[in-house]
Amino acid sequence: MTDINHRRADHPIHSIFLERWSPRAFTGEEIGEKDLLALFEAARWAPSASNMQPWRFIYARRGTEDFASLLETLDEGNQRWAKNASALVIIVSKTHRLTSTGELRPAYTHAFDTGAAWFALALQTQLAGWHAHAMGGIDRDKAMRVLGVPEHYRVEAAVAIGKIADPSTLPEDLREREKPSQRKTLGDFVFEGRFKGD
Repeated sequence: MTDINHRRADHPIHSIFLERWSPRAFTGEEIGEKDLLALFEAARWAPSASNMQPWRFIYARRGTEDFASLLETLDEGNQRWAKNASALVIIVSKTHRLTSTGELRPAYTHAFDTGAAWFALALQTQLAGWHAHAMGGIDRDKAMRVLGVPEHYRVEAAVAIGKIADPSTLPEDLREREKPSQRKTLGDFVFEGRFKGD
């Protein structure tokens, strides 16, 4: 058993999986370019079907015009707290690939592989003393336009990166939620032999 952050793993795992969580309260302190690029370096080495590496990361550091542009692609609820992040990242995946014959085909594992790259970034962020919070609440059409994302790519999510601040810095309705979340039990999503879930 592993107990960390008011979380308990039912089987022995490395502590980083319980230590990693997604805070909303950030200090807004600057993150250096080298520090940020080291996080993307971890994502670079994620596993990838046929080594296609379909992930793309568009980032901006706090205090830049690009930061304001990325922030505006987030849903209003996320903008309220993500404005205090040290960096914002939009994660994009390449949905199609060219075959050796020049035929354009769907890349069926593009989101799966990009999720692996995101998790590599998230763990490296944790190891480096920062935190990352991924968000689904983003205006994807606006992000495609504003960021110049071409056809055959899909905006997957946004990420806020920063150092944790006191929860009192958050809007009142978010303060109670500022804690590591729990997870379903293995029996809810791991099945032997055939699918048994809802």
